[in-house]
Order: sequence, then C-alpha cells, then structure tokens
Amino acid sequence: MGRWLEHQVISKINASVEEVWTVWSDLDSMPLWMTWIESVKTIDDETNVLPDLTEWTLAANGFRFKWKAQINERVDNERLKWQSIGGLPTKGSVDFSQEENNMTLVKLRISYELPKIVARIMEKNILGNLVTNELQTNLNNFKNLVESKY
Repeated sequence: MGRWLEHQVISKINASVEEVWTVWSDLDSMPLWMTWIESVKTIDDETNVLPDLTEWTLAANGFRFKWKAQINERVDNERLKWQSIGGLPTKGSVDFSQEENNMTLVKLRISYELPKIVARIMEKNILGNLVTNELQTNLNNFKNLVESKY
C-alpha cells in the first residue's frame, strides 16, 4: 500500500461562476490549459452503468500514465468531485464560489497514491512543489482562457 499526496491551488477569475463552470465542464478543452494532460475522452455510457466516466492520459517528462475517472459528486456551478477507477490512483475536487464584482474563486485539490519510497521523494521540500507549481500554472492558464472569453 502506498501513500497519498495532496496538492491544492486557488485562483480568482474575473467571470461569473456560470461562465467558469461552463469552461471547466468542456473536457475536450482541458489539454489546452493543463500542460501535462495529453487527452481527456468521455467514455460512451449508453447503459448508464457508469455515468460521467472519462479516460485521461498524462504525458510529462517521458512518462505516460492512463487512468479512468468517475465523477462521484456534482453540484452544478459549485463542485465536482472525482476518483480514478483504474490505472493511476487519483482523486480530487474543484470548488467554485461566486465572489463580489463578478469574480469566481476556484479551489482545485488533487491527490494521488504513490509507493512509499517514491512518495518520500515527492514530499513538498523535495519534488512536491514541482507538482503544486505545475497545478497552479495550469489553473492560471485556465483563468486566462476563461477571461479571454474562450
């Protein structure tokens, strides 16, 4: 059994929560602003057995990981929560809250499980900040995409 590592990043976006939610919900556009994500594909769920099932491909620094994720909580314009159901063990959430002056606060939390020996290398004081910084850069890219009116 491995160890779970968590990263959280925050951004204020100059757009309504509805606009921010709409852009976030466009999974096909995620590789435009998430630099390590090569693709996101919605898996056909004609049977509705597994709604909101997606397949993700991460490609960074010569590594490639694939996994499937399922949304396990959705509150439109407020929150998405997901968890992997195969491949790389991940889970996360994104919260949206309307602020004054048409601003939206976005909080993104991502967790993943690594073998204990690898997890020690990824602690914040070693390489963990690399992941947090990359996530913040991605959220800043998302902010720029939304504010440019997509």
